[in-house]
Amino acid sequence: MLNLKHIAIIMDGNGRWGKERGLTRSQGHYAGAQAMEKIIDASIEMDIKILTLYAFSSENWSRPKDEVNYLMNLPVKYLKQKLPEFMRRNIKILVTGNTEALPESTSKALQKSVMETENNNGLIVNFAFNYGGRDDILQAVQKVIYDVQKNNMELDQVDEALFQQYLYTKELPDPDLVIRTGGEKRISNFLLWQCSLSELYFSDVYFPDFNEELLKRAVREVQERKSVHHIS
Repeated sequence: MLNLKHIAIIMDGNGRWGKERGLTRSQGHYAGAQAMEKIIDASIEMDIKILTLYAFSSENWSRPKDEVNYLMNLPVKYLKQKLPEFMRRNIKILVTGNTEALPESTSKALQKSVMETENNNGLIVNFAFNYGGRDDILQAVQKVIYDVQKNNMELDQVDEALFQQYLYTKELPDPDLVIRTGGEKRISNFLLWQCSLSELYFSDVYFPDFNEELLKRAVREVQERKSVHHIS
């Protein structure tokens, strides 16, 4: 079977999961955080090397204020509670996105988890937080223009490999598989450059109900697709 090293997940449906159960959208996000732990466990068991989780998009700022506040505070509580476990399990945390625009407490919690786990060499859990694919490409273009204007490099040196080093995800290979839960069948401004060659898998299941078996089902389907492509 073909090995999938990097899986990225658009964790959609948390709010709807909560509302359909007579709960708040924020309670749905809490359930999503619990589901996320199960997916991290499953990724370690399946020997996945990198798990990227779309935790907060740059479009999510338009949501109701109390929901945004909850989502900003969730990493503070979650990472404070889970950091000792991440250290014990040799998990390395990365953060992808514009962290400078986040509240100070959120940014500090994310950066602390990155710094404290930087020497771990097990599963990489990459949180895409305040991330947008278009923003990622634009900020990379701006940095390239700056370096060309400052004569740090020539324009004709800029190829795909060099440009990739200016993206938020410069430390990571592109995802082999992008999964979206929650029933929607679109990318929603997620890793636009990075997932141009990725396999896509869409699940109708809301993320709080997405579990190890469903992750394995997604991986099996994509492995079967790839096997067929290789044979043909």
